[in-house]
Amino acid sequence: MRLFDVAETSRAVAATSGRLAKIQLLADCLRQATPSEAEIAASYLAGELRQRRTGLGYAAVRSMPAPADHPELTLHEVDAEFSRISELSGPGSTTAKRSALHAMLTRSTPAEQRLLAGLVTGEVRQGALDGVLTDAVAAAAGLSATDVRRAVMVAGALVPVAAAALADGQAGLDRFRLAVGSPIKPMLASPSSDLPEAMTRLGTAGVEWKLDGVRVQIHRDGGDVAVFTRTLDDITARVPELVEATLELPVAAAVFDGEAIAVDDGGRPLPFQRTAARIGHRTDVDHARAQTPLSVFLFDCLHLDGADLPGEPASRRWAALDNVVPAALRVPRLVTSELAEAEAFYAEAVRQGHEGVVAKSLEAPYEAGRRGASWLKVKPRHTLDLVVLAAEWGSGRRQGWLSNLHLGARDPEGRFGPADGFVMLGKTFKGLTDQMLTWQTEQLLRLADGATNQWVVHVRPELLAEIAFDGVQTSPRYPAGVALRFARVVRHRPDKPVAEADTINTVLGLHLPAGPG
Repeated sequence: MRLFDVAETSRAVAATSGRLAKIQLLADCLRQATPSEAEIAASYLAGELRQRRTGLGYAAVRSMPAPADHPELTLHEVDAEFSRISELSGPGSTTAKRSALHAMLTRSTPAEQRLLAGLVTGEVRQGALDGVLTDAVAAAAGLSATDVRRAVMVAGALVPVAAAALADGQAGLDRFRLAVGSPIKPMLASPSSDLPEAMTRLGTAGVEWKLDGVRVQIHRDGGDVAVFTRTLDDITARVPELVEATLELPVAAAVFDGEAIAVDDGGRPLPFQRTAARIGHRTDVDHARAQTPLSVFLFDCLHLDGADLPGEPASRRWAALDNVVPAALRVPRLVTSELAEAEAFYAEAVRQGHEGVVAKSLEAPYEAGRRGASWLKVKPRHTLDLVVLAAEWGSGRRQGWLSNLHLGARDPEGRFGPADGFVMLGKTFKGLTDQMLTWQTEQLLRLADGATNQWVVHVRPELLAEIAFDGVQTSPRYPAGVALRFARVVRHRPDKPVAEADTINTVLGLHLPAGPG
């Protein structure tokens, strides 16, 4: 199968608005794949490389070679080359990786170049979301979409299920069963504008504190414990205190969902980066633990002593959790239909230094890997008025629009550059509607300062955007050493002059240093 066939399908899906039409295009493409090509095709259509880390990024595709006139690359050839690239290491490896990619791009048509660039940067935005691609796999393999979704939930990822379904049909799906020791993708929460909206949508709900920690899935089988992150990485060796806490529980076999977090002596959360740095620490774990001990707080139970629970309503899963996990190791939860009670609970979570709350339906099953309407997160919203410094051309469905915004704060004192200059704090394309994309593309092209390339348009700093974010974190990538967490665009502010943009001093005032450890 040619890379061109997948690239053209990706292009066509991006240009198609209807869900059924997208499913048909994807299914037609997947049917062309041989069993050995199925996983590669499904990965690329999902916007992923099978090789999780290649050492390539935006810089590698900033300057594109002239495209080829005719397609010649096969899926196997491209996959093998990315595998070779991912294994390059040592002095000179970065140059070698980029040279190898450049050679592939030289042999690629324009559509193939766009797909390869999107795969390298993680920005294949064509609207082929997991749900659409899951239904396409079912259609291509002639299987029940419900059975495919069940297998994806257990596998924790769509691509291996797609490969099995396309190669072996129902027998391939039947190989995916919930197994203690094999992680599944976590269920995710959707944002809600405020607590009244969330409670109105859910009625009686379980309202839980939203901890600013690292999501963990903990598996226990007798005396064996395994701990996985939300990306399904095994971090067991890095978190011995979580293993010890799990072994204290009165269970033989279990799978729990929860948060690992570093807290101070009063139980208040330390800055997120303290937790992230501790979990990322791979060597001298005993010293890291002494410097930054972790606590674990569980909020869901997916398996308990032989019984699989994802398909059970939340109320039953919570009952199972409560029966075997002491309150000190559970995320605080209030079950209520009263808004006043929920708001008081929310206020206490924020007062204790946590992110907010998650309101959860009592009847919903655990939908692994899905961000549905049965879990709704509510957080206080911080906003800043920041200056747009540049914008990147979008890909996939956003092709033709300036999308990813480079954002900066005013630096009136010249702390990090010339006086009255601007300090970059990060990028975001979140929150932009089609109408906003159209408007900002027109405005930013008028402000282009000439320092542009194929991917980025630099602009005169004259347009403000109101940016919501979850916090300010340490980042060596930017001049002031900080960046915004989970930034998203609320609205453009053409009504405000640049002189009224927020300053870097304001941003730094919101930042809590990560501290040692």
